Amino acid sequence: MSNAVRNLLVELLVEEMPPKSLWKLGNSFATELFGQLKAQGLLEETSRATAYASPRRLGVHITDVRSGTPERVEKKKLMPSSIAFNPDSSWSQALRKRLAKDEIGEIDIERGNFSLVRSVDGTTEYVYLEGTNGGEPLRELLNLCLIVVIRNLPIPKAMTYQLADGWTDETFVRPAHALVALHGTDIVPIKALGLTAGRATRGHRFEVNDKAVELRNADSYEHQLETEGAVIASFVKRRDAIIRQLKAATAEEGLNMIEDEALLDEVTALVERPNVLVGTFDRTFLDVPQECLILTMKANQKYFPLLDENGRLSHKFLIVSNIRPPDAGEIITGNERVLRSRLADAKFFFDQDRKKTLASRVEGLRRVVYHHKLGTQAERVERIWAVAQAIGLQLGGNELAAQAGEAAMLCKADLLTDMVGEFPELQGIMGRYYAKHDGLSDDVADAIEDHYKPRFAGDELPRNLTGISVALADKLETLVGMFGIAQIPTGDKDPFALRRHALGVIRILIEQEVPLPLDTLLREAENVFNRRINDTSETLNRFIYERLRHYFSIESFDEQALESSKRVSVEPADRIFSPQQIDAVLALRPQMLHDVKKRLYAVRAFAALPEAESLAATNKRVGNILKKADVSINAEVDAALLQAPAEQDLYHALSRIAPEAEKTFRDGDYSTSLQILAGLRGPVDGFFDHVMVNTEDESLRHNRLALLAQLQQAMNRVADISRLA
Repeated sequence: MSNAVRNLLVELLVEEMPPKSLWKLGNSFATELFGQLKAQGLLEETSRATAYASPRRLGVHITDVRSGTPERVEKKKLMPSSIAFNPDSSWSQALRKRLAKDEIGEIDIERGNFSLVRSVDGTTEYVYLEGTNGGEPLRELLNLCLIVVIRNLPIPKAMTYQLADGWTDETFVRPAHALVALHGTDIVPIKALGLTAGRATRGHRFEVNDKAVELRNADSYEHQLETEGAVIASFVKRRDAIIRQLKAATAEEGLNMIEDEALLDEVTALVERPNVLVGTFDRTFLDVPQECLILTMKANQKYFPLLDENGRLSHKFLIVSNIRPPDAGEIITGNERVLRSRLADAKFFFDQDRKKTLASRVEGLRRVVYHHKLGTQAERVERIWAVAQAIGLQLGGNELAAQAGEAAMLCKADLLTDMVGEFPELQGIMGRYYAKHDGLSDDVADAIEDHYKPRFAGDELPRNLTGISVALADKLETLVGMFGIAQIPTGDKDPFALRRHALGVIRILIEQEVPLPLDTLLREAENVFNRRINDTSETLNRFIYERLRHYFSIESFDEQALESSKRVSVEPADRIFSPQQIDAVLALRPQMLHDVKKRLYAVRAFAALPEAESLAATNKRVGNILKKADVSINAEVDAALLQAPAEQDLYHALSRIAPEAEKTFRDGDYSTSLQILAGLRGPVDGFFDHVMVNTEDESLRHNRLALLAQLQQAMNRVADISRLA
């Protein structure tokens, strides 16, 4: 069968799709159809896919697609003839079962689709199944593939709609109106979603009045849509066009645009022929906090706010329109009018909110449920207040404790304001503005905003000790409380963002070098629940150390966070630690997280020493010996029982080196401590070469076990060195 190889185009024309899902839907449609066709043997090695996605269409262009699969003769070895046939030459039950697995019955053999052939292999006669596979045309396989792709698309919420016959229902992301399938110049007559494929698509809904565009061939799709249909079909090209226009307009105005990749993707998914315009609003609105105005413009209207050279919001903004009329004045005026009412609402909320102090709102939190097992937001605030005061006391004494307590008591009060009710994303931010308006100190006001930080990977950390105290208290209260009522993340499900809270605790303790032990912090947080929850210590500890492992792993280490930390200065190569090095440090569960990084650097430097491999292996051997010991080991060594010269050498070396290593360890010089311990390699190797630990003499055995226990204790102060083996 001769198979022509041509380029293929498939497009689904639908009603406007959800903009936040379009990029994912477009990519999935293209990659899945490409993969399905490849699996069917319809593609060449040179085949490539190009995805198209606009508000009203999902499409893919695939090069070098065969018009059908080639026929091929297949021969499959089944079983020995003696098992395949009964004495009367009829099929045995074993043969029927084997053929049933391949969905082949006697009718297929009778029709000649397949045949059973006997052939000798060595000394045994076997039965082989011979048949012709392939030869399926593109139209059949493409139809099957498209149905599978449609069924598997990552549709966030499907819509069920009725077809034109008034009886049949279909389910898709949005109602589909046309299907295009072209193999070169030929229509592939496939069917899907109640549609039969043709060559006609439709252009821009407004620019060309939804005019039909008759596609000449698969390769003319993109060009014809742009020239005849006023549509840039490629999501990537449309996005690039928007970026170019945004930059040109920004430069012309002498202002700076706020970069927002998510907003850019969403706007790209809303337009088919982008046209960037400049709008303005009344400068009096600039008295409202710029975060409110920016969020209003971006979230509600999908505008791009512009900043001046000082980073302050200007009264100009950029509109990405979907049409290009000769005179854009009416479009600009209409958008300005809509924005004006939005900004007026924001100004009204801001003015109304400032009529009440934050302190006067705290009592209202008693009417807001936090969690039915953990009480109201007021009860939660009281717990955060207690933990924040305890942390503040340890970090800065009574004055810091008082400030932390004041900020903690007010940190959730802005949840009851009109502005946060309208824009939940502004919680904390508005609290800071209202605290400043109430005359509170900068430290307290900043802490009210900062206690939510870090909100996401790479986000800023609290800017002062008051903020650190409240941020830690807030996150610890959430972690302990949720773990205490068994609301533990499973798989991808983490409704209370506990992974983010744990990472926030880790980042604050490490990157801001907070000298507080983790176990003490968790105990403080658990105490404020007054036995209202179950014990969480072991489960929560394990969870936090798993996040810590993730934080330091090669794949997920947050370089941006490191660069933002003013107290840490390391080269890019220093940011990478091997899994074994991370495992060695975290095996000891160090409670002072701020020096875990120093331990990792020390372990990495130690691992590069020529003595490291031998000492790690020996350390592992020592651990195994001590685990198998059938007696409790006394760490005191009796020097008088040291008979062999090798064990005497190890004892004297350990007596000399261990105190020196311990001193540098206590001084926080972990690298030097491990380098000093590297000097034990010779005596350790000599001990295991010439000394039998498990001797029959009980007193000698116990003494040698004690010597090994001392060795293990000395070696594993910085990390569990055996994990490097």
